[in-house]
This record gives sequence, structure tokens and C-alpha cells, in this order.
Amino acid sequence: MYGIGDTVIVNDRMQRDYRYKIDARSGHDFASGFAPRFSPKEMLAMGVFEGKYCTDCTDEFPAEWFAEARTGDRPDPELNYFGIKSRQPLSVWRDKGWIIGPDPRGWFQWYCRYYLGRRLPEIDTRQIKRWRSFTRHSAQVRANCEPGDIFCRRKQRQALLQWSYDPFV
Repeated sequence: MYGIGDTVIVNDRMQRDYRYKIDARSGHDFASGFAPRFSPKEMLAMGVFEGKYCTDCTDEFPAEWFAEARTGDRPDPELNYFGIKSRQPLSVWRDKGWIIGPDPRGWFQWYCRYYLGRRLPEIDTRQIKRWRSFTRHSAQVRANCEPGDIFCRRKQRQALLQWSYDPFV
């Protein structure tokens, strides 16, 4: 869809005429130590953010990401992989300082753009640090669940998936 040097122009409900350049190959050249388990396409197909996360910004991303995505017209916890409510209002994200830089939808939007090849070193460093700190949830699942019991701590597992960690640990 995009190649190195291309400029992406974003016009959706949350951003008008936002532009960014593609600096890396899509899905490659990630920062050292940043190894998400799933691509955005895989995450959307498994079911994240109650199916409503980026339904108005599909033009920005490859159409193939949405071919099997579990999306809907309104938030629906049944669209999540683990079938539970998993999100807080964007106002909570803003209040807690979780919206960083030019990505008004938060970490997943940043990850989608990073995956495409956008690189913003200062923002990337902060978001990757946030991603790394999320590993504590994997440790909690392993410490409190029997191996193979994917229904133990479903909310935490859904959160792991939404941060591109393996929720089946």
C-alpha cells in the first residue's frame, strides 16, 4: 500500500489533514527489543476493542487489515476474542495521559502507524516503553492460571491481546 518515502494523509473523525512519512518497510525494521506477537491485521481479525476502535479510519490502513476484522457499528464486547468488555472511554485515556503525540486513539493507533513504517523516535521510545511494561500482565496470568485455561483472567488476556502480547501464555 505504502512504500518508503510515501506520505500518508489522514482525514477521519479525529484528525484532519494529518500527514506522516513512511520511513521503514511495513512490518519490518522495529526497534531493538520491540517484538509484538501479532500484526494489526491479526489483532483486528481476532477481535479487539469491542469492534469499534478504528472503523472510521480504514482508508489510512491497508484494506487487507479489515478483510476479516471483527468490527461493528457500535462497541460490542462479543466481538472481542474473549467476549468481554475491555475498554474505557477515550476521556479516561486522556485524563491518565495515555494519549501520546499525534495519535489521538492511543497505543494501537500508534502501533498501526509504526507497523506501516512511520518512525517518530521520541514518541516511539515512549510507546515502546509502555508496551514493555505491559509484560507484567503475562506474569500475572501465568502465576494465577492453570496452563491451557484460556478462560482464566479473560479481561487480562483481552488486554494482552490488545497490546499485541500472547494472551494464551
